[in-house]
Amino acid sequence: MDLRRALAAGLGLFFMLSAIPADAKPPTGVKSAIVREESPVAGKDTLVLPYAFSTESLGFTTGIGGGASGYGQEQLLFGATVFGSSDGASGSVLGIWDYRLPFARRLYFSAIGSLGQYPRQRVYSALAFEPGKPRTGSNDSEGDDYVETPGADNWLDFRLDLVLPIGAADSSGLVKYRLDKGLLTSAPTGGRRWNPKTSGVTLLTLRQYNRYQLFETDVQKFERTIHPVEAGVLYDNTDFPVNPSFGSSQYLSYIHDFGWMASNTQWNFVQFEASKYFSLGESQGARQRVLALNLWTGHSPSWNEKPDVDGNTVVVNRPPHYDGATLGGFYRMKGYPAHRFNDRSVLYTAAEYRYTPHWHPIGDIPWLRFMKMDWWQFVGFFEGGRVANGYTTDLLQNWKTDVGFGIRALVAGALVRIDVGFSNEGVDGWVMVGHPF
Repeated sequence: MDLRRALAAGLGLFFMLSAIPADAKPPTGVKSAIVREESPVAGKDTLVLPYAFSTESLGFTTGIGGGASGYGQEQLLFGATVFGSSDGASGSVLGIWDYRLPFARRLYFSAIGSLGQYPRQRVYSALAFEPGKPRTGSNDSEGDDYVETPGADNWLDFRLDLVLPIGAADSSGLVKYRLDKGLLTSAPTGGRRWNPKTSGVTLLTLRQYNRYQLFETDVQKFERTIHPVEAGVLYDNTDFPVNPSFGSSQYLSYIHDFGWMASNTQWNFVQFEASKYFSLGESQGARQRVLALNLWTGHSPSWNEKPDVDGNTVVVNRPPHYDGATLGGFYRMKGYPAHRFNDRSVLYTAAEYRYTPHWHPIGDIPWLRFMKMDWWQFVGFFEGGRVANGYTTDLLQNWKTDVGFGIRALVAGALVRIDVGFSNEGVDGWVMVGHPF
């Protein structure tokens, strides 16, 4: 059972609006300013909180995290966290999101980076495998087929987003949402009809990200560095992107690592994601009920396999195990460890039922009001999908599935979640910011 290990990894980053490299879900979103009726200064919110926890994987860990939004520019967001543990783990994350460049009203810049040392890094991947046997991390591989070593994991992510002058963003690249007790009271920006010219927000994104990992085994040290570039287009046609109740969104992107600088491998990946949301309205016990559906698929054209001198199969020009066609972790297949499955191609589907009750006792507790929690939400989810060695009918067979539940909350205008997934390999829990889709 990896529940405590996963919760530890998430808690240290709980107060970031984006706590890990965007290795799942669209890495960008609608540029927005949120005005909470309850906020003492309209459009501005801050949250700072220390934390402490103890797990088998990290030991006793303490840290502090915080974020601020709406200062300097309405949509601008800052966030940071630092933590350390008795077992030698330490980490820091610092980020800035959606800074509008002064020379372009529709161009936004974001950057986030992290330095970390971890006593146990798990990898479901291998440099070579024997013919006729499942490759480590493949759909048919065993759950205990992994390597776990101490080491470092550092990353740095840059992004430029251009908001197109169409739809709800025809007059401005920034969309403003007004909330009362966490639910939208201003006009929705999309969802009534599917037409990018008149509804929703469309943006182009250009992302360059970097990641360095060090694995220290008893024999030697292994390193891998990547420097990919991602170009994509997002059409968000939902009413309120932070917590959609109706509408849809689509994202298409191409990722390419040119093998430059310290990266010694060239690879690419093409992906498409689509989400659909259905409002089921209010009920006697609920302020909001939503059915959310998601589909994600992708393929790595550069992936190539060839025999080595020992007769084993070696995979070259492939994405790292945590990028490309990978399942398991914070966003997709939450009942499995992070990046449990990885291969050349992937197909994934999910359904969530999101129930926001009228009952909200935390909001009535005076000493907890500093959390600025507007509502909490109960979620049930089902996921299914698989990875395969090619974009073939194999993607429709022998699926992996999981089910689970979550508790989510709108805190200072940002959605935070605790999800627990159950699969045939055990139970995993995740703490993260934002819906998985």
